[in-house]
Amino acid sequence: MPPRKKRRPSAGDDMSAKKSRQDRYNIVKYIGCDDVVGPEGMEKFCEDIGVEPENVVMLVLAWKLDAQSMGYFTLQEWLRGMGSLQCDSTERLRNSLDYLRSVLNDTTSFKLIYRYAFDFAREKDQRSLDLNTAKCMLGLLLGKTWPLFPVFNQFLEQSKYKVINKDQWCNVLEFSRTINLDLSNYDEDGAWPVLLDEFVEWYKEREMS
Repeated sequence: MPPRKKRRPSAGDDMSAKKSRQDRYNIVKYIGCDDVVGPEGMEKFCEDIGVEPENVVMLVLAWKLDAQSMGYFTLQEWLRGMGSLQCDSTERLRNSLDYLRSVLNDTTSFKLIYRYAFDFAREKDQRSLDLNTAKCMLGLLLGKTWPLFPVFNQFLEQSKYKVINKDQWCNVLEFSRTINLDLSNYDEDGAWPVLLDEFVEWYKEREMS
């Protein structure tokens, strides 16, 4: 008896399977053209889970989804990430928000998220973050945990810098974790980037005036 030929899936089958996947992970009402959740869909999504778009938990979620562009989730990123989180509905995701926030309390995970944020937020044709974006992301990640952040933010605002490169970005985290609030253990001859040398100098002059 000759083997039965496998029926080749039709375009209708493909569309049906695709819609089924979208429905399964509750994405169909957010997705736009090119199988991407864009700014409008993202706004609706944030509204449904009760989170402001600029809330740090959205950055953690993007990291979990391994999203490549800020403000956008592709269908593939969504399906893979929501599957790993075992969240097949916005309600389940809403119930997982405390878990996502708790990830920031793990030192190793925080460092990974911090490094991820640089590439996530930068323009893909640029190697550095523009200063305004960098300040927003630093505020999101360090604003509540690094007491010197407001002063560092002031320094950036009056500085000559227009962009922050990845080495500077990573060293700001290291600085925030290891340098005393009075900067007494800062080694000017250490391997810190010039940006931080200039911040320390500016800060000390400011304190003396």
